[in-house]
Amino acid sequence: MTTMRVPRTRGAVSGLVLVLLGVWGALIPLIGPYFHYAYTPDTAWTLTAGRTWLEIVPGAATVLGGIVLLVSASRPVAMAGAGLAAAAGAWFALGTVLSPIWPAASSLNPGTPAGTTILIRQVEHLGFFTGLGVVIVFVAALALGRLMVFAVRDRQIALDREPAVAEPDTSSGEPTTARTTTTSTTSTRPGRGSLHSFGRWLVARRS
Repeated sequence: MTTMRVPRTRGAVSGLVLVLLGVWGALIPLIGPYFHYAYTPDTAWTLTAGRTWLEIVPGAATVLGGIVLLVSASRPVAMAGAGLAAAAGAWFALGTVLSPIWPAASSLNPGTPAGTTILIRQVEHLGFFTGLGVVIVFVAALALGRLMVFAVRDRQIALDREPAVAEPDTSSGEPTTARTTTTSTTSTRPGRGSLHSFGRWLVARRS
């Protein structure tokens, strides 16, 4: 259906923001120690099970969802990308809370903030997990809301893509091709569409 098509610009900004947030979430545990902004172990490019499943995997999922939202012109596909990013953001925010009480993930240790003051440790927690996840969910929810709305521009795209239909000419018995009545908006001059249709009908009568 043509109503399932949306302009690629509809999710462009949200998709780009999600890609950037996903890149941050996946890379900050690996490069953060260079800037003294890290969780233990406080060493760069060190992979642990906690870093992989609690940060890198949801970061990659956010990047993928953002790319889908950025390039897709299909409403269901773009919504699926936004939904994937929202789920990844929720895992960022809740993964460290659920993993200790989830038997299958109880071995995932996110580490502890490596900051030397309470303020730095709070900023590290927000930037690595909770705050990052909340922002990702918020941006993805905004994108989903925009995609669920059938805007005036979407209606115009649907009309432009609507195929021509054949309407029978009761006088001659031969079908004449005419667009649906809703496509009369293609002309801005009043009465032009009616005159054009009348002219085609007259030509068909004479033939």
